[in-house]
Amino acid sequence: MATANDLLARAIEETKHLHTNEVFLVRDLFKGYEWNRISRSDRLLLGTLFLNYVHISGTRLEPIEKTSSGQQKYKVSGN
Repeated sequence: MATANDLLARAIEETKHLHTNEVFLVRDLFKGYEWNRISRSDRLLLGTLFLNYVHISGTRLEPIEKTSSGQQKYKVSGN
């Protein structure tokens, strides 16, 4: 099974395929069956790691509102 850091690297790599102004959740960066195979604790950790990455790396990604279930939404900025 992949570690949280491996999953983070995959998620970051997938963001390169997103278009400007696209809104997404971290789970959208994985195929459905792949996401479902990740343990809940690893998904929570991945969410935290991804948010920290967005804050410190100066990417074109920005956190926006959360969903009703508490999942962080992100938007690809035009920068």
